[in-house]
Amino acid sequence: MCHVIVTCRSMLWTLLSIVAAFSELIAFMSTDWLVGFPRTPGETYRPTLGIYGRCIRLPQLRRGVLCGPYAVHFTEIASRFWQATSIFLAAGILLLSAVAFISVFTMK
Repeated sequence: MCHVIVTCRSMLWTLLSIVAAFSELIAFMSTDWLVGFPRTPGETYRPTLGIYGRCIRLPQLRRGVLCGPYAVHFTEIASRFWQATSIFLAAGILLLSAVAFISVFTMK
């Protein structure tokens, strides 16, 4: 017979690890790293740019806004600094996910 003892500290560590991993993932996927100025006076839309994605306004579309990746390959990312940022963020997300996964199975 196996007993699992869950303390408040281990439960809090697990939940915060999961929240931190998801927060990092959302930050990595976000296109709002750089926010531009409106292109015309009185316009509320502002173009955005992330590590590998961006949102631009296209008047020929029905919704008018096109969001998606501009970098299909790693070398197409804007600069060497942003490439390094994507590597460090990916490593951090993997580490946080591993900690969250291991903490679920090692609660005591």
